[in-house]
Amino acid sequence: SERGGGGGAALRDAARRREARTAAALPKATVLDLSCNSLVSLPSDFCSLTHLVKLDLSKNRLQQLPVDFGRLVSLQHLDLLNNRLVTLPVSFAQLKLSLHYTPYSLPYLFHSWENQNLKWLDLKDNPLDPVLAKVAGDCLDEKQCKQAAVRVLQHMKAIQSEQDRERQQKLQAEREMEKKREAEQRAREAQERELRKREKAEEKERRRREYDAQRAAKQEAEKKTKKETAQTRKPASSSRAPQPARHRHSWSRSVLRALLLVLLCILCSLAVCKLTELRHQPLCVSVNTLYEDVVAAVQNHKTLQNMLQHNSQQ
Repeated sequence: SERGGGGGAALRDAARRREARTAAALPKATVLDLSCNSLVSLPSDFCSLTHLVKLDLSKNRLQQLPVDFGRLVSLQHLDLLNNRLVTLPVSFAQLKLSLHYTPYSLPYLFHSWENQNLKWLDLKDNPLDPVLAKVAGDCLDEKQCKQAAVRVLQHMKAIQSEQDRERQQKLQAEREMEKKREAEQRAREAQERELRKREKAEEKERRRREYDAQRAAKQEAEKKTKKETAQTRKPASSSRAPQPARHRHSWSRSVLRALLLVLLCILCSLAVCKLTELRHQPLCVSVNTLYEDVVAAVQNHKTLQNMLQHNSQQ
């Protein structure tokens, strides 16, 4: 039945994978034939068979080889006929071929072999990339298969070199970018330092101007205060100068007032002694007598003045 057929195919695939794993468990193997097993892939530890010299993987269904296939450095004979390979891993270039040829020999026409690794390769009947297919060419006889090994190895080495160059260019570009970023960072830091330095200088200058302005204002205030003090002292001194005259004037007024008061007292006493009944008192008699003597003296003085005036006129 179909179910039975499908189960048989599964069993066959399992047996083939088991066979490939069993082969990978033989690290000292030098020849290995896994052809006609319908293998789709190789186990991860397959490339540990570094002693392999001849490997036959023809007539399987391999779509790709392991990435580290180049670890099979002892491999000299590789048959990949009739698989589903499109490309080969870049590590394939590690299957080195030491080729010595004369300067006049045509390309890929070897003259002698020494310490050769891979020297025979068959890639027929694979859906190879057009460029790889053209490089590999046919493998119809021993000579063509050897030439295919040389050309494919050279092609893969060129690819590896190109990838290495691109990787180096990428690393170089990354380093240059890193240097550029570091330079930009240093420039930014220098600019920031310069900005901080300029701001600090401006702040210092601003504080100095403020201090100078405050000191000038203080000096101006002190000058104004001194000027006002001088102006207030000058009128005070000028007002103190006439104080003696003022004191003299006030003293004369006091004296005049005292004289007027004495005169008023005399007049009052005289009026009392003349007009009241107290005129017969001893004090009033003395006052009246003194008054009459004074009046007589004044009259005599007026008579004397008239006589003198009359004599002067004559």
